[in-house]
Amino acid sequence: MKKHDTPMLDELENGPWPSFISGIKRLRDKHPEERINEMTNDLLGQLEHSYETRKGYWKGGTVSVYGYGGGIIPRFSEVGDAFPKSKEFHTLRVQPPAGNFYTTDILRKMADSWEKYGSGLVTFHGQTGNIMFIGSTSDATQHFFDEINEYGFDLGGAGPCVRTAMSCVGAGRCEMSNINEHKAHRLLVNNFIDDMHRPALPYKFKFKVSGCANDCMNSIERADMSIIGTWRDDIKIDQAEFKAYVDLKGRKYVIDNIVTRCPTNAISLNDDDSVTIDNQNCVKCMHCLNVVPKALHPGDDKGATVLMGGKRTLKIGDLMGTVIVPFMKLETQEDWDKLVEIAEESIDFWADNALEHERCGEMIERIGLVNFLEGIGIEVDPNMVGNPRESSYFRGDGWDGEAVKWYERADAADKGTA
Repeated sequence: MKKHDTPMLDELENGPWPSFISGIKRLRDKHPEERINEMTNDLLGQLEHSYETRKGYWKGGTVSVYGYGGGIIPRFSEVGDAFPKSKEFHTLRVQPPAGNFYTTDILRKMADSWEKYGSGLVTFHGQTGNIMFIGSTSDATQHFFDEINEYGFDLGGAGPCVRTAMSCVGAGRCEMSNINEHKAHRLLVNNFIDDMHRPALPYKFKFKVSGCANDCMNSIERADMSIIGTWRDDIKIDQAEFKAYVDLKGRKYVIDNIVTRCPTNAISLNDDDSVTIDNQNCVKCMHCLNVVPKALHPGDDKGATVLMGGKRTLKIGDLMGTVIVPFMKLETQEDWDKLVEIAEESIDFWADNALEHERCGEMIERIGLVNFLEGIGIEVDPNMVGNPRESSYFRGDGWDGEAVKWYERADAADKGTA
C-alpha cells in the first residue's frame, strides 16, 4: 500500500491538542487488518485533496437496512476513482443506552463488530446523541446492523424524523438529580420509535432530558422538547457544612463567588457565617449548589420543567427552549402518561402546521406561542418564560399581587363567571 502524501493534514497535528488526523493515521499504520489500512489511507488522501482544492467531494444517496427508512448517512465519493478504497464511507447512527451507561464487555463487542464491517472510526457521542460509526460500504451496513441488533442495539434517527434522544447520567451517579431521567428517555424513545425509523415529518425533532438546571445535555438549546429536573420547595441547607466552607475559604471568597453571583440576589451571608436564601426569588440556576454541594441541595418537592423549541443555527438563528410546563410531577403512571401526551400533541401539531424543513421552534416563532399552546391543549401560565430577565431597571415589587389577580381571572374563566 502506497501512502498518500498529506502535508496539509500533517499541519493539524502540530498544535497542543490531540488531532483527529493522528487517530486516522494510527488506523492506517498500525491496525492489523489491511482492509482498514487501505480505507483510512484513501480517506486521508481524499481529505488532503479537499484541502488543496477547497471543495468537498462527498455526496448523498440512499442506503438503508431492511425495514428502516433512516439511521444511515450515505457518503459516496465524487473522486472515488482516485481514492477507490474510500469511495463509499457511510455513517451508521446507533442509539446509546439511557444515560450513556455501558459495560466494558458491550463496548468491546461494538468495537469488534465495527472493525469487522467498517473502518474502525467511532465517535462517542456527537450532539445528535448517537454513537457514530463512520466509514462503511453499502454491502456491509446490513451485516453490521444485524450483528449489533443481536446484542441489543438499534439504529438512531437520520432525516426528517424523531431523532435519537439523550439523557444525562442522572440519579445513577449525580446527587443533583430531580427526576428519573432514564425512564423519561426510554418512554419517549419507545413511544416514537416508528417516527424515528421511518422519516415522515417536516424536519427533525429531538428530545433531551437533564436531571437539573445544570443541563448537562444542553437540552435548552439543542432539543425541540427539553425535560429539565427541578424542585419547587426550599433549597435544603446544612448550616454546619456551610459554616465549615466559610471557615475554609474565608468570608470574602464566599461573598465574591457565591453571594454576589446569585442572579436574583437571593443569598445572604449572615454574621455568624450561616446562609439565608430567599427561595421565592431563587431561579434554580444551580450555581450555589455546585459550589457547595455538601451544604446546599435540591428540595424534596421534585419534578420537571418542560420547554419547547430549542435548536441550533438555521433559518432564523439559534433558539432557546420556551417554557410550556413550568412544573410537573413525574412520579405516578398518570404523570408519565401526561409527559408522553404532551410530546404526542406537540409532534402532531407541528407535523400538521410546520412548513417543510421547519423546526418546531421556528414554527412557534412564526405562528406565536399562544397559538401553539392552544393547539396542544395547554393553558397559558405567567411562569412561561422565553427569555431570562435582561433589564436592570425591571421592578419586581407588586408582582405577587398581580399574579394573584391573574389566577383569580383564570379561575373565574374556568367557572364561566368572567
